[in-house]
Amino acid sequence: MSVVRGTALSNYPSLVTELGGDPAALLRAAGVRDQDVGNYDAFIPFRAAIRAIESAAQATATPDFGRQLAQRQGIEILGPVGVAARTAATVADALAIFNTFMAAYSPVIAIHITPLADPQLSFIALEFLFDDPCPQTMELALGVSLGVFRLLLGANYAGLSVHLPHDPLTPQAAYVQYFGCTPYFAERAAGYTVRTAELSRPLNRDDVAHRAVVDYLSSITPLGAGIVESVRTIVRQLLPTGAATLEVVAEQFHLHPKTLQRRLSDEGTTFATLVDQVRKDAADRYLRTTGMSLSHLARELGYAEQSVLTRSCKRWFGSGPAAYRNQTRVPAITRA
Repeated sequence: MSVVRGTALSNYPSLVTELGGDPAALLRAAGVRDQDVGNYDAFIPFRAAIRAIESAAQATATPDFGRQLAQRQGIEILGPVGVAARTAATVADALAIFNTFMAAYSPVIAIHITPLADPQLSFIALEFLFDDPCPQTMELALGVSLGVFRLLLGANYAGLSVHLPHDPLTPQAAYVQYFGCTPYFAERAAGYTVRTAELSRPLNRDDVAHRAVVDYLSSITPLGAGIVESVRTIVRQLLPTGAATLEVVAEQFHLHPKTLQRRLSDEGTTFATLVDQVRKDAADRYLRTTGMSLSHLARELGYAEQSVLTRSCKRWFGSGPAAYRNQTRVPAITRA
């Protein structure tokens, strides 16, 4: 089961109370125990944490709930992962710590640096390793990430742009004010575009503390995602390019295609099944949380024709994409 540390909901009760909500009732309905909230030693089902966050935004009519909660959280919610990052030599080393050891906080959150066409720019990607629609939770994660960057790079730090996988929940100007940079919505990947040079900036390194914490994390963290989840991640990235083929994905693992198929078979699945699942999850998320055109969505899923999207949605959801969007679209929140 996908889990996250109880600190993911640190200060949730006080914020919900301030906004006029009943945190105990919301947590109970979401399946979260009161005593686990804010407790690093407790694990909460990730989907239960999502339900608590998304339902609080609705119940309190607060469209920026995730961003507000992020302002009440910091690197301390990550426990020893945060300590290891703060004591690293450079910003890039700190991000590498997050990439390697984030499973100690939650095995379904991934952070990695992606080079861009312009070598002076890099993309810091933040990914949930499943596709449930959770715009408030994603904004919470992006807000906490911004706080971590400002801890590492200075209190007024802002990236060049922030990328969100859903439509705006508030006026765009609120995002500009909050993140200090240009926001882009309904994006394929969530994260920040930053200057590559910033990644080499030195930190207040502490080699002794850093080594001790890294050794501890190495002893408790399962390093590396399983083959199935790794294939899903690569397929997500390749779908819009039309290159999500068995041969291309196998090459990413330095495996022969037949070897990759055999390893997937050992895990009880096939490459074609995984591609279909990734497409279904992505279609569900985009249709629920964005107003992306159906022709654009077809391209995002790697389909040459919109008619293929229509047939797939009928197979997945029992109705075409437009009808499914009308049935499930997350309603916009407006404050009275």
